[in-house]
Amino acid sequence: MQIDTVVHSHNRFALNDEETAEVSRADRDHYTHAWPSFRSASQTDSLVITGGEGAYVFDAAGRRYLDGMGGLWCVNMGYGRDEICDAVAEQMRRLPYYNPTDGLANVPAVRLAEKIASLAPGELNHVFFTCGGSTANDSAVRLVQFYQSVRGKPDKRFIVTRLRAYHGSTIMTASMGGNPRERSPHLRYVTDIIRQVSCPNPYRRPDGISESEFCDFLVDELRATILELGPENVAAFFAEPILGSGGVIVPPDDYNFRTWQLCKEYDILYVADEVITAFGRLGHFFASKDMFGIEPDIITFAKGITSGYQSLGGFVFSDSIHKVLVEAEPQALFVNGYTYTGHPAACAAALANIALMEREDICTHVRSEGVYFEKKMRELADLPLVGDVRGSHFMICIESVQDRSTKEPFSPSVAVGDLIARNAGQLGLIVRPLGSMNIISPPLVLSHSQIDEFARLMREAIVLTQDQLVASGDLRITSA
Repeated sequence: MQIDTVVHSHNRFALNDEETAEVSRADRDHYTHAWPSFRSASQTDSLVITGGEGAYVFDAAGRRYLDGMGGLWCVNMGYGRDEICDAVAEQMRRLPYYNPTDGLANVPAVRLAEKIASLAPGELNHVFFTCGGSTANDSAVRLVQFYQSVRGKPDKRFIVTRLRAYHGSTIMTASMGGNPRERSPHLRYVTDIIRQVSCPNPYRRPDGISESEFCDFLVDELRATILELGPENVAAFFAEPILGSGGVIVPPDDYNFRTWQLCKEYDILYVADEVITAFGRLGHFFASKDMFGIEPDIITFAKGITSGYQSLGGFVFSDSIHKVLVEAEPQALFVNGYTYTGHPAACAAALANIALMEREDICTHVRSEGVYFEKKMRELADLPLVGDVRGSHFMICIESVQDRSTKEPFSPSVAVGDLIARNAGQLGLIVRPLGSMNIISPPLVLSHSQIDEFARLMREAIVLTQDQLVASGDLRITSA
């Protein structure tokens, strides 16, 4: 992302010109970023972020930006929280690491597992830790396969997911994802046990049907897929309650509940991928039951559990699954784990983060200010460039279209999401471009006035982009 000017400055985080030039050179020469475009990375300078405070981040020149990405869906409690930093430092001095394998334990991991079990819905009382969201979902797949085999149903191997879903970037979880943009023709994916059903995006539903009829279609399609594969062959259905990286897609009312019921009907495990939605983003520690009325067999989590202060993920699973595994034959070993499973410092960060969330009652704040944020973002739908504003609370997507009446998308070559993000950055706001969309997931600590500032800057960025597209001939605005 390349950004030119911003009015606010903060010298505490600024580098001098020589340091900035050296970091930029080393970045181009040595640092391979996540999701890189190697050619463009070698030819352009990155926006170097050097500090953060509350809901703001600062670049090497000391310029200040409202962080509309929350890092990457994760800095829920904002930057510069001493409570989390101090907890990590104290734990690292006491015990920075120890072996996580069976028969050994560390105190923060045990206490965090107990805390998560107390926050999770229903009978979800057993926690497995990983290093992030991708490994959480990857390990959940392994547990699903292990469980089905141990209980005498090894043929239940198929994993059902949705188009435009995102479950991670291991080869297994990338195979489960359904975003064409993330399917490289140069990689080989797992195809024999993955099946996908339609994306539950009401904005892109077929013409001529209501949202309720669309929901019926989606549920019927999932049932038909299960019956085609044979229920005796289907192991699990993985679903984000709100699809995140696929474009913040909120399924039709009752979709989550009805698909969960369908899985129960056919003895299929329901895995809720709450890597993004858990730990406050929608105003609850877990959204599955509190927002959507479902009690999954497994919930995966990551991101907001530490507010990004340490890398941590995992899943919490049910007493019913655990009972089967406990009663399995002795040689039934769950062959899965990581060097940093239950890392003491990461678990200390999570415990401090959760304590901070509870002390500041962040979930109540999100259920109030998050609703206001959503309202202010939806007001942007009056702009000619904006086709859809969707999402919930502090999880929003703005989709730009060439024609609002037909929902005709822009050509990818226009890169409208990038244009909006670049204009926003010049105004002092960082948002994530994704094709014709802009994804918004700010820290949950945004105040009322910061929400107003955010909405003002976002509107200005979209208006600037509209003017540029009109001037280039890529957009025609007609009066109503």
